[in-house]
Parts: sequence; structure tokens; C-alpha cells
Amino acid sequence: MGRGRAKAKQTKVARRLKYYSPDTDLTALERELRSESNGHGAAPDTVGVDDAEDVGDDDYDTWAPDER
Repeated sequence: MGRGRAKAKQTKVARRLKYYSPDTDLTALERELRSESNGHGAAPDTVGVDDAEDVGDDDYDTWAPDER
């Protein structure tokens, strides 16, 4: 019971996402793409990937008790 309201709301949201397209600021998009192609902007998922100094160390080692 009560599933009807939730489903109706989900349907309403889905329709809004499907059919509503907001105005796109093409000049801002063009600026962003130009800055990334010039090497000034880096993709967020690649930043710091090669910066790891010690691959074997992790944060758990600082909290784990020594087994000596």
C-alpha cells in the first residue's frame, strides 16, 4: 500500500528528465574544451594517479598493531 504515490512521482521525474532540455551555454562549453585541449585542464580522474610514492603502504598500516 502506498506504492501508487511513489510510482507516480518517479514517473513524473522520469518524464521531466526525458523531455526537458535546459538551455546550454555553448560559449562556456567551448571555453572549457579549449582550455583542456591546450593542456591547462586535466581530467579529474587522472590527477594524482602516478603521484604515489610507496605503492605497498596504505593507511591501514598506520592503525594496525605491530605483529613483532
